Amino acid sequence: MNSTSWKGSSMEKHSFKICLLAFSFFYLLAFTYAESSSKIGINYGRLGNNLPSPSQSVELIKSMKAGRIKLYDANPEILKLLSGTKIHVSVMVPNQEIPIISLNQTFADQWVRVNILAHYPQTRIRFIVVGNEVLSFYSDRDREIWSNLVPAMRGIKKSLKKNNIPNIKVGTSMAMDVMESSFPPSAGRFRADILNTVMTPLLQFLSGTNSFFFLDVYPYLAWAENSSNISLDYALFRAGNGYGNGNASYTDPITNLTYTNLLDQMLDSVIFAMEKLGYPNIRLLISETGWPNSGDIDQTGANAYNAAIYNRNLIKKMTARPAVGTPARPGMIIPTFIFSLYNENLKRGPGTERHWGLLDGSGKPVYGVDLMGEQNEFNDNQLPMPQNNKPYRGKIWCVPARRVNVELLGRALSYACSQGKGTCDDLAPGKECYQPISVFWHASYAFSSYWAKFRSRGATCYFNGLAVQTTEDPRVVELASSLA
Repeated sequence: MNSTSWKGSSMEKHSFKICLLAFSFFYLLAFTYAESSSKIGINYGRLGNNLPSPSQSVELIKSMKAGRIKLYDANPEILKLLSGTKIHVSVMVPNQEIPIISLNQTFADQWVRVNILAHYPQTRIRFIVVGNEVLSFYSDRDREIWSNLVPAMRGIKKSLKKNNIPNIKVGTSMAMDVMESSFPPSAGRFRADILNTVMTPLLQFLSGTNSFFFLDVYPYLAWAENSSNISLDYALFRAGNGYGNGNASYTDPITNLTYTNLLDQMLDSVIFAMEKLGYPNIRLLISETGWPNSGDIDQTGANAYNAAIYNRNLIKKMTARPAVGTPARPGMIIPTFIFSLYNENLKRGPGTERHWGLLDGSGKPVYGVDLMGEQNEFNDNQLPMPQNNKPYRGKIWCVPARRVNVELLGRALSYACSQGKGTCDDLAPGKECYQPISVFWHASYAFSSYWAKFRSRGATCYFNGLAVQTTEDPRVVELASSLA
């Protein structure tokens, strides 16, 4: 086109300006949609000793048609394997690296050079999550990281800008425990101890960079803590969809917004908390959500049946076109990552911690799921009906798992007995629980006693994989074994 091509009438010039403006708008719209598309993502954690290799895992992820993948580091092998694919990738700055990055731009530049520039743009990195639930840890050292968090995010963003990378969003993942109040949703507000020191500068950063509020949100945990007052159908998106209890809904008395599922209620509480600080337009991104497919005896509702229903209905909601959004933000696209790809057998804590996977440790599906959102929640008739949707009321003991290393068991026994509060007093010679004399029995008593005494402080029946829960009295089992 030569320089005289557009020397026409004022009407022609005006038409061209309109066309150019329209083109710019649709380009921006397309870019925004690519950034905020409704394709479902998966969290790829690797805390297991029986998991498929990274190359096998990437093939599984591709076969599942995941639109995004979120890593808990910036593993170079996995990032290289994702090169050339259309999968959008989220990488993470580990919590322990936040302080040094926050204090020195050189370290922020180095982190970006090693973990981003070495792979971008061949690997479609779209998010950098600085820290994992940093505000959920409370030691003195952890509280120092709280103050380092936003400066570290600024350092990473500054480095991206220097390298002319505008399309990678920087954020940090938050659990729902950043909320001081979440019910009703309109009363949502952040904790007082982080309100001015962390949340206000964080929201200022997210707003100024057009980034997302990354939220780890688990309706299962909220329901399990209050299952007598919250309908399971409400937690599983089954209210009003033709299944379950169609009357399971809640209307916020302040806003008159009606909620038909627990997830929307939790999301909107965060939206209202941000509005109270003057940030009504920051977008939400669900960095983790899911439902456990199994758990300990006392972990109500943790089963594959509920997990399948939750994740299938979640996917259907988040991939709907037009976008559904939430009652407070109807039509909002919410990028969503399901937790998680695998059951990870080395995760500490209660049994549910090792059972969030769409796949088991061998890479086989725990239940069928269609990440494209086309599967009905009841397409799969192979899942057993749940037996633990009501709290277990019987006795539970904490005993050694089968075929555990005796030396390690002895160390765990010593640890349990060393914690005080009379945990093992009745195992002393001559006391009522001294007999029968065996490592299994003494460990069973010590584990159960420790668990009972320290459970309110977060103790679990795990002991690094050496212990499991049982409904059988271990003393009866031991005596029966000795008589056999």
